[in-house]
Amino acid sequence: MAHSILVVDDDPHIRDVVRFAFEKTGMNISIAQDGKEALRQFDRNVHELIVLDIGMPEMDGLEVCRQIRKTSDTPILFPSARDEEIDRVLGLEIGGDDYVTKPFSPRELVARVNAILRRTRSAPAPAAAKAMSHGGLAIDLDARTANFLDTPVSLTALEFSILRTLLARPGFVFTRELILDAAYAGNIHVADRTIDSHVRNIRAKMAAAGCESVIETVHGVGFKLGRCGASR
Repeated sequence: MAHSILVVDDDPHIRDVVRFAFEKTGMNISIAQDGKEALRQFDRNVHELIVLDIGMPEMDGLEVCRQIRKTSDTPILFPSARDEEIDRVLGLEIGGDDYVTKPFSPRELVARVNAILRRTRSAPAPAAAKAMSHGGLAIDLDARTANFLDTPVSLTALEFSILRTLLARPGFVFTRELILDAAYAGNIHVADRTIDSHVRNIRAKMAAAGCESVIETVHGVGFKLGRCGASR
């Protein structure tokens, strides 16, 4: 069955190039030229993934992502210019799944999209346990919610999956590759900075709820669950 992809970009040349690259692989492509049209397309049709440009007039890609994340975990890939690192990080903070740096080759974009789709297809079955906890941190696997000492912490789907992975094996040091394998059950690699950005987001959100040391960095190796205690 062909994948359905929504491509959102205000540059007609980029839209045409991306459409051609995806259609060559047999994907079904919908096109939107601005943020408002993207939201209309998203509401009308089911899409498996969205390629969403950040820099668009009227409603930019970050705001489109915020609106979509209110109701959906559909994967979002941000194409981003080299001088937009702040936007890339913010995009991941509000629920983006990955980014590809402009100028990109159509082959690279298709490869990134296929990688995300494989992760989505091979997502692990729900664990038998209904909840997990460590220190003051508790997560509900069915509701996909996180709390620290009864304070709700709003996490994106990817952030929740990463935290769930670390909670499953307290004390174990996960490499970035192991985090991806455990969270998405697929041998898929994204840029180290992408994983690091998600970890920073989790730390910031947990710190705002009063949690100290939710994730520890083990230099040269990766990450492990912290003590998840209250800030002093």
